[in-house]
Amino acid sequence: MATASDTAARPGNRALPRAGLILGALLVCAAVATLVGARYGLLLLIGLGFGIVLEGFRFGFAGPWRRTIRERDPAGTVAQLVSIALVALAAFPLLATHGEELIGAHAPIGFAMVGGAFVFGACMQIVMGCGSGTLVNAGSGNPVSLVALPFFAIGSFFGASHLLWWTSLGSAPTVALSGTTGLVVTLVALVAVAAFLWWRAPAEKRTIPRRMWLAAICLAGLAIANLVVAGQPWGVIYGLGLWAAKGATALGADVSASGFWSTPGNVERLAQPILTDVTSLTNFGIIGGAFLVAAWRSSLSNGLPSLPARAWVATIVAGFLLGYSSRLAFGCNVGAFFSGISTGSLHGWAWFAAAFGGAYYGIKLRPILGLEARS
Repeated sequence: MATASDTAARPGNRALPRAGLILGALLVCAAVATLVGARYGLLLLIGLGFGIVLEGFRFGFAGPWRRTIRERDPAGTVAQLVSIALVALAAFPLLATHGEELIGAHAPIGFAMVGGAFVFGACMQIVMGCGSGTLVNAGSGNPVSLVALPFFAIGSFFGASHLLWWTSLGSAPTVALSGTTGLVVTLVALVAVAAFLWWRAPAEKRTIPRRMWLAAICLAGLAIANLVVAGQPWGVIYGLGLWAAKGATALGADVSASGFWSTPGNVERLAQPILTDVTSLTNFGIIGGAFLVAAWRSSLSNGLPSLPARAWVATIVAGFLLGYSSRLAFGCNVGAFFSGISTGSLHGWAWFAAAFGGAYYGIKLRPILGLEARS
């Protein structure tokens, strides 16, 4: 006969805590909707979806790029390209018909943009997380990402503060593909890159797991929803910089001398509650969604890894550089690569090439910095 303790230990009896997690998340979204508006509550819910998909399906950007470079395993990178293509199929028509209400992730190509993307690609391999990946890993309790995240935000703040100086070094005009022709060109380019990666892969690695297909489809659906509800594509970096900017002003810092933070739009955002910033809301949601999945799986209790001191120093420096470089590059894997390409921006392709090159060197640096010595 089962005892009370035996019954409590059975997996089926975890339904109540799990139901509590879901109910708690929905109540937070409802509270945000009540306090600042239904649109903002919905954006937080979309952010939770991003976090749940990324953590739940073990889907991201840094890891798949690493496997593509080291093992010639293209599955994760190709799945990313598939997701971008799905978003493009919806985003191009939406931008064409609702250009006054929606904007794309369009930016110019310049020296700072290319250099920033290269540095970002290297640093995301050092800490094993891009913008969204660092948020996901922090939400699921990864100690390295928990250390890197605040410095990521500080770096984004300073990168934005210096952005106008860097862009003065030289930038080409912004080029954005649009219409049916632009969509066809984008899709053909995505297919070409995927085919090249597939051709380079060994025969035994030419398979995309079912979870990656599901993740690509879910991520695309959420990105399209974000575009419609937020009026802009999915992004990460601005929200992180805004957190640091608000912290700096709260401590008495004067940001009025910054050409970036002193613009009317940014002055307004600094004065408004953080829950009215669309990028911050989805960032909060990503952290929360990853936490929900990790708590659901009972995998939150990650012990502190056994790393040498130089590894923690490298994590802090790389975290800062992730924020700084991504601001110069007009986004990370999400804002520049994923959202840039899916809304027709040529800079998204330049970002992809530069960041992929940087990732190659970042992979080489990890063991040198002692970050492969985790227990």
